Amino acid sequence: MINFNYLPFARYQFNFQVETPLHLNFYSGSMLRGAFGHALRQLSCMTKLPKCAECMLYRSCPYPMIFETPPRASSFQNFSQIPNPYIIEPPPLGRKIYQAGEVLSFNMVLIGQAMAQLPLIIFAWQRALAFGLGKERSRARLLDVVFEPQQPEARVIYDAAVDSAVQPYPLAIPPPLEVRESITLQFDTPLRIQKTGKIVSNEMTARDFLIALVRRYFLLQEFHGMAYQAPDFTQLVEQAERLGAEVDYRWCDWQRYSHRQQQEMKFGGVLGKLTLLGEDLPTFLPFLQAGQWLHVGNKTTFGMGRYVIMPQPSFG
Repeated sequence: MINFNYLPFARYQFNFQVETPLHLNFYSGSMLRGAFGHALRQLSCMTKLPKCAECMLYRSCPYPMIFETPPRASSFQNFSQIPNPYIIEPPPLGRKIYQAGEVLSFNMVLIGQAMAQLPLIIFAWQRALAFGLGKERSRARLLDVVFEPQQPEARVIYDAAVDSAVQPYPLAIPPPLEVRESITLQFDTPLRIQKTGKIVSNEMTARDFLIALVRRYFLLQEFHGMAYQAPDFTQLVEQAERLGAEVDYRWCDWQRYSHRQQQEMKFGGVLGKLTLLGEDLPTFLPFLQAGQWLHVGNKTTFGMGRYVIMPQPSFG
């Protein structure tokens, strides 16, 4: 029996009223992430050193814990990339111009210990959009923050007009999926899973996808959850290899400007549907359910690799 370590997470919707015209490019996740990171560092940093790793507060400061999670000082394992405990889910794909008075909405998923930093994160977003987004420094004013907007229990946890304390945040505990031997995922943002240095597209196997999802879950649980216990990855790989996959993908390219590298960077990924089939699928259902919040693949902090589970077809 696979040990499915518990990992808390929750999705919050941020609603802003645009004050000066705002131009969003095809995929705005990178721009939102940059503005958030800059504001969070300004609010959190006490020493003003240019590099976080050189600071004596590196392992206690909320900025690296949230935005650039450091490796553990005692870790003997070399992790190429530690997942950060947040995901920004931007507005839907496509260029758009928001006029003054319109409402800009986007989501943020917080994972594990980062959930305790919600008040600071709300303040950082408030500061970021008051300063302005993009080259035009388009400004927006925070209206409110809503917990889990797509669920029946959605509720306002912070109202900027009242400016009271952030309400206690509940956890997102998605109901377990009913046992099944097939499941279809619909990807709303580009999925980037690499194999031998290349993004996997229509040749993606069930193993390619599921092991990427499982590894992400357990890395998040190890670094941002509690009471981590290593799973039997060998068993998981064997079960994933026995599953089939039906792929209906199309390629999607987009560009973003990297301030760190001072150049435009091109990103590609796939959109569309992935169907997984086989008797061993129930082992992976908890991971597939959680993945609707946690995303999968590369560049998840930008909001990439987001999917929803399609309803099962009804017969009769």
